Amino acid sequence: MAHAGREAAATLGPIGVWANLDRARAAEVRAFAREVEALAFGALWYPETLDGKEALSLATLLLDATERLVIATGIASIWARDAMAAANGARAIADAFPGRFVLGLGVSHAPSASARGHRYDRPYESMVAYLDAVDATRYVGPAPAPPAPRVLAALGPRMLRLAAERAAGAHPYFVPVAHTAVARDVLGAGPVLAVEQGAVLETDARRAREIARAAYTRRYLGLENYLASLRRLGFADADLQPDGGSDALVDAVVAHGDAAAIAARVNEHRARGADHVCVQVFRSAAGLPVPELRALAKALA
Repeated sequence: MAHAGREAAATLGPIGVWANLDRARAAEVRAFAREVEALAFGALWYPETLDGKEALSLATLLLDATERLVIATGIASIWARDAMAAANGARAIADAFPGRFVLGLGVSHAPSASARGHRYDRPYESMVAYLDAVDATRYVGPAPAPPAPRVLAALGPRMLRLAAERAAGAHPYFVPVAHTAVARDVLGAGPVLAVEQGAVLETDARRAREIARAAYTRRYLGLENYLASLRRLGFADADLQPDGGSDALVDAVVAHGDAAAIAARVNEHRARGADHVCVQVFRSAAGLPVPELRALAKALA
């Protein structure tokens, strides 16, 4: 019997977009989703932050605004809703928009869990318990056909193995290409591997790194799960300083240059085993990166 990850890979397609939509008004979010769809990207991923938009209601807005685009939570925090709400919310969405919703679940980070009144001391065990509760839920509504695939935010080997065993696959975030090869080895051939890739469309390397540090690396180098992941891949403490990291670290996790350079990084992930790469574009200007995605669409096709 084929692993559910193969169906999830087909659902997502090879290339997607990852974007934080928290600061955009609903009308902007709808327009952005329609633009992503018109540019022929397969999926649109977005986070669930502590002080941002709720993940499942945002999915419904995005799905209703588009016709074919797959919408994926990257990720819906397990601390934000109980297992019954996650399971039955996903079922309701999948019934309304068949084949167009992927439920990404994750343990998020210690500060987020603490702010919501939870303890983060055993995140792996918390995820196992959450999945057990999801699988035990009852639903009186019509069973969606097909059901929404679920993927897990996963960096380390234990969570990657759990993603292979209890989900359709994994959604690693803030990772270099080297992680993709490791993740595929742990997951095996069946599960979907949907990798987020940061990108700056800027040919001046110094300026590109400034943008990447301000918008991306500085934010995540204070979080232990990302630091542990990068240390496992050989990065030293000197690379992981909270000011945004070394040039080597920035270059490893953020593709920068022209459209061809960014496409080349995406292709590296795919050559190492990624089924799907969702590109997160960073820019110095405010607002959603529509001009950059237009410039990248042909190179990424």
